[in-house]
Amino acid sequence: MQIFKPFRFIPKKTIEQETIKILQEMEKTPNYRLKFPIDTSRVAEFLGLDVVWDAIPNDEKGMIAAKILPLEKLIEVNELIPQLRGGFGESTIAHEIGHWALHIDQDVVKKCLSMENTIIKVEPLLCRNEVKLKGIEWQAQYFATCLLMPRFKLEEISKNRDLRQWKELYKIAEELGVTISNLVHRLKDLGWIEFKEKSRHIELKRYNLVKNH
Repeated sequence: MQIFKPFRFIPKKTIEQETIKILQEMEKTPNYRLKFPIDTSRVAEFLGLDVVWDAIPNDEKGMIAAKILPLEKLIEVNELIPQLRGGFGESTIAHEIGHWALHIDQDVVKKCLSMENTIIKVEPLLCRNEVKLKGIEWQAQYFATCLLMPRFKLEEISKNRDLRQWKELYKIAEELGVTISNLVHRLKDLGWIEFKEKSRHIELKRYNLVKNH
């Protein structure tokens, strides 16, 4: 049985809709109603996943930030990487949840777990702290971005705030529990701001000017 789905192109809109679906289902459940910043361990728990911090040794390809073990329904985060504490850690766990939602066939997992006296071995899906993300890694990271910074929350939190000011962006990043780089990337991707790294000058794009000012 194939636990991991074959690779396929998934549009950004579809990935974002998947995160909204999860957040809406949580909001309907009294013990899991939404709180910001998003606690990704709580999201994982809602989906039936456990999260543990453990020492994950390097392999022949180098450092492993985290991994998901589908049949154990377990996300392991590497406690040996100090940078994973805080916003990076939340993003990493959200990334693994993205793999669970997008790339793991949960019906097959259920079937495997229901088979008694049968030993099924599935290699964990490893995630590395890489700069360039391709394929399923990019999809999982985009999922993480949308989960931690849903559009509806960004619209609410940025209303009447000047997104051209770095001090405001840092405040918003803190309120959402994300890194400033992740926030800026998300706002750029939504088409709300334009930003050139060399100048650090931020321009509001028309949508955001009309929406919030």
